[in-house]
Amino acid sequence: MTRARWTLRRTLVVGTSVLVALAFVVMSLATILALRSFALDRLDQQVREGLSFAVGRDAFGGRGDDSRPPGMDTGSPAPRIGTLQAVIDGDGTVQRSGYTRADGTEVALSDEQVALLRSSVATDGTPTTVDLGADFGAFRVAAAVDDGVTVFAGNSQADVTATTSALIVILVAVSAVTLLVAVLGLSLFVRRSLRPLDRVAGVAQRVSTLSLSAGSVDIPDRVAPSDTDPTIEVGRVGASLNGLLGHVQSSLAARQHSEEQLRRFIADASHELRTPLASIRGYAQLSLGEDAPMTPTQARSFDRIESEAQRMASLVDDLLLLARLDAGQPLRRDEVELTLLAVDAVSDAQAADATHEWRLDVTDDLISVTGDENRLRQVVANLLRNAQTHTPPGTTVTLSLAREAAGAVLRVADTGPGIDQSVAERLFDRFARGDDSRNRDAGSTGLGLSIAQAITEAHGGSISVESAPGRTVFEVRLPE
Repeated sequence: MTRARWTLRRTLVVGTSVLVALAFVVMSLATILALRSFALDRLDQQVREGLSFAVGRDAFGGRGDDSRPPGMDTGSPAPRIGTLQAVIDGDGTVQRSGYTRADGTEVALSDEQVALLRSSVATDGTPTTVDLGADFGAFRVAAAVDDGVTVFAGNSQADVTATTSALIVILVAVSAVTLLVAVLGLSLFVRRSLRPLDRVAGVAQRVSTLSLSAGSVDIPDRVAPSDTDPTIEVGRVGASLNGLLGHVQSSLAARQHSEEQLRRFIADASHELRTPLASIRGYAQLSLGEDAPMTPTQARSFDRIESEAQRMASLVDDLLLLARLDAGQPLRRDEVELTLLAVDAVSDAQAADATHEWRLDVTDDLISVTGDENRLRQVVANLLRNAQTHTPPGTTVTLSLAREAAGAVLRVADTGPGIDQSVAERLFDRFARGDDSRNRDAGSTGLGLSIAQAITEAHGGSISVESAPGRTVFEVRLPE
């Protein structure tokens, strides 16, 4: 959650900062372009005024006067600093040309610069930008024809360029400082704004760590009233989360109540069925034990009554055991010699079924755990019976026992055809059987593996299975 929170903050700050930076860029470009356009318009106006003043008279104080000594009063004002003037006859002869420097001195234009003016500037009085080289720079120049004489007047763009450059530097500096302040302010604002969302996320994270799959579940965490204001987005999220948690807790409580009722019903029904089942078996055995004549149909019926009553009694016992384990009934906590238990289990399996090959793989050292010996015997017997039931005759079944760092590991491996994939996912579910016909004679009740799992987990252990054609291994891990 912390990483996600920082990612959200970084995204908000970076995204907003990028938008602010783009706004600064657009604003700065618009300001620079507007100022440059305004400065160029003013410069063009000055160029037109200078051209208007120069047309009709000698730009240097009077036509025919080839020189004007410095300081001589010709009746005309001295040219402004940064201005350019040129007068060219109709035959291309340059009468006069010059540029006034910043110190007030005038410099004559070269033939190349004059030729550039003639080729670049139209004589309609429209100012045009002309670059006269590194020594002079760029000028806005306009030209007009007066009595066959072409007069050029221009002003340097140095002031416009300097003003624009200074503005760019100022805008960059101001924008950078403003953006830095904005980023810091946004970081603080986003951090403060996300605090309610952090608290709501904290509640959701704590609830997500609770075990809600089984048993009585209490969800004490709720979003604080200060974070459930319906007028803001985070408040609506907090209020919705509180409502969701309330519904979840109500549903879990209803589920727990239903499960407890079902367990009590199974336990009570199983307990009550044991007596009539014992009576049925007793009367069936009594009838079969009498010497009174009986038809073959009656004999077979009593025999089936006894066998089915015995099978039903076993099923009732299994259901009652599962109900007690689900209810959390404590098991005995004695020292159990697993090695001796494994030897007895394999011996019993060999005596019950000679069609399979039963093997035992244990070490000389005795391995013991703390638990209920009768229930652990039931786990091993169920696993061996499962291998016997679901593998063909001639299959080798090996019961191995080893000690590992976490405790004892008991494995039942067989060389049978493996477990069908359609059954593998629900193998430990109650009443899960590999035969779709649900024939109790050919198959099983489907409670053996679920009982083995319930007993193992009640001892703090785990049971798992790995299966492939030719090898299936059930592994039971028990703590010491």
